[in-house]
Amino acid sequence: MSAIGIKEKLYRELAVKNAVMVEGVAFNPHIYRNLDLGGKYQEQVHTLFEMDHEQHVSVAFPCGFRSPHGLHIGLRWDNRSQFSLTNDDGLFHLRDRGAILFPIDFDRRPAYYRYSTSDGTPMKTVAAYGREGTINIAYSNECALKDKGEDCLFCNANATKDAYGEQECIFWKNPGQIGETVAAAYREGAKHVNLTGGFVPERREMDYYLDVAEAIQEHTGLQDFNGTAVIGAPKDLKVIDRYKEAGFRTLAINIECWDKNYFNTICPGKVSHCGSWEHWIEAIEYASSVFGHGRVRSGIVAGIEPKAKTLEGLEYFASRGIISLSGAWCANPGSALEGHRTPTPEWHLDMAYRAAAILRKAGFTYEQLYDTSPSPTFLVHDIFRIEDESLPAFQQGAA
Repeated sequence: MSAIGIKEKLYRELAVKNAVMVEGVAFNPHIYRNLDLGGKYQEQVHTLFEMDHEQHVSVAFPCGFRSPHGLHIGLRWDNRSQFSLTNDDGLFHLRDRGAILFPIDFDRRPAYYRYSTSDGTPMKTVAAYGREGTINIAYSNECALKDKGEDCLFCNANATKDAYGEQECIFWKNPGQIGETVAAAYREGAKHVNLTGGFVPERREMDYYLDVAEAIQEHTGLQDFNGTAVIGAPKDLKVIDRYKEAGFRTLAINIECWDKNYFNTICPGKVSHCGSWEHWIEAIEYASSVFGHGRVRSGIVAGIEPKAKTLEGLEYFASRGIISLSGAWCANPGSALEGHRTPTPEWHLDMAYRAAAILRKAGFTYEQLYDTSPSPTFLVHDIFRIEDESLPAFQQGAA
């Protein structure tokens, strides 16, 4: 098949992926009863957020699956969706209103999920595997803003801990546990780690991240371990220099909303504890001056504010060498916005194409997107790899 033909198929699958990620997918949990979940296939571990549209405590689900040409699609359970998964004599299919779209294959489980740290902590609860060699560590599955009534309105980290914490043994991770787990994952080929968590006071956050960096370096033997530190905007901007000195290659300071009024309303704790919208922008720009072009990320939750505002933010950041990823807003269960509606799949697909165009025009590479992301599964990652013809489907088609 020609490269043009492969691109056409991939873009059709991309539209399906986008729609399924927005609308979720319906299924009867019993379809997985004979699936080797937790053995051959990777199970969900709620290290930070519940991304399914319904909670499923005590019922294990797969993490996600792949389209025929290799696009990763995250599993988001929603029995109201027009999309469904069915088990047809052991072969799983994705369907749209009952009609088969294509067969799917679930995510394979990484080997380090079988191991525990030296203190007996299951490594799968320390670092979630996010595809293509990325691991995502949520050092804490809770946010201190809850007790102050200042949670970001779209966030369900605290609700997720309340629902799944005891069942899945999700507790605060110490630097030693993280160092051991990263080393195990890296021995299997992982090559990027994203470190994030709920809000903690600035000084405590910095000291903890520096200890984690030291532990990762000690256990992996790597001074540059390709790590992203996800932090709040520090009041003292010079603190940002310490993260680079500690060995983090990239930094993320997530603004969440570009419009100032939306930011103040949706993220009240970020304002009261880290400063104004203007201070967040100043911190992000300062981080870029420290870490360099394409080495700082600031996420915007696409769908909460008007599209034009989000695109304005993406353009602003891109012009300053800052990568802004705009993943589709999911009205997560347990968040203050649960029950609200994210925009249509068409809205989000258009946003993804526009975002990718902004990033490509600014000269960012897929490698820079990869190094700054928690997982390279955003639609913009797919668009970059389709246009670069770097997905395995192109090599297989050529063969």
